[in-house]
Amino acid sequence: MVALAFLLASDGKNVALAQEVASTATAMGHEVDFVALNAYDFPIYTVQRENATPSLAGLDELMARLDAADAWFLFAPEYNGSYPPVLNNTIAWLSREGDDFRRLFRDRTVALATHSGGGGQHVIMAMRAQLSFLGCNVIGRSLVTNRNKPANPETVEAILNSLTRT
Repeated sequence: MVALAFLLASDGKNVALAQEVASTATAMGHEVDFVALNAYDFPIYTVQRENATPSLAGLDELMARLDAADAWFLFAPEYNGSYPPVLNNTIAWLSREGDDFRRLFRDRTVALATHSGGGGQHVIMAMRAQLSFLGCNVIGRSLVTNRNKPANPETVEAILNSLTRT
């Protein structure tokens, strides 16, 4: 069994996609923790705010949940050709904790998914670039769905197998 954190960077159709993938993951014997980034409602990151906020409410809890997971599966919609602001802001806060901004991300296996009204490839490329820069091992295959293209069960299983390989 592998402990998976499903990071949700929206409250919409990506949540439904994550729930669909989670049913396969749990059937495979894995544990899934849904981490809704919008629920943390962190203020917009600035250096001034960081200096004025010695302890950001919820940040330690979020870090502990992410650290406890063996791997992450990130679900985000495409937002103006990139990823949503909540994801960027969360990563900004997480990367500022401690002396090593890559500590939480380093060698973390990550899978990427999107349900997008558009093609979805821009959000996948943007997430892949940033998470790779932070030291994550982003698996090559991603899950891209839209209203006309549902999740392919074989793709879901293949991604979960890559994500949970120990």
